[in-house]
Amino acid sequence: MDKIFLNGMKVDTLIGVYDWERTRAQKLVLDLTIGLPENSVRNDDIQHTIHYGKVCQRVREALKQRDFQLLESLAEFIATLIFDEFQAAFVRVKIVKPGILPDVREVGIEIERYAAA
Repeated sequence: MDKIFLNGMKVDTLIGVYDWERTRAQKLVLDLTIGLPENSVRNDDIQHTIHYGKVCQRVREALKQRDFQLLESLAEFIATLIFDEFQAAFVRVKIVKPGILPDVREVGIEIERYAAA
């Protein structure tokens, strides 16, 4: 399967379980890997692939309008958004929440989802 990826995408969103986490938006770092439609590599036309600039823009817009308690819920939301709006064959979402715990550089989650056949 051919894939595009967006690594190190920084987003600000309201996330967390604790009151102190929900006082202001936090910076998260996303890595997205997206399975392309089969015909995208056979043709030099942006209309036949997934436009990573539009994916980036759409994810950022959506996160400004929503808030989450869990990284797990956020990851699932992003994967669903990419399937629904970009017809991806596969999505891997990795979310890193840097510097949230003392003496821990980063925490996060990574999920993989496949389009229904």
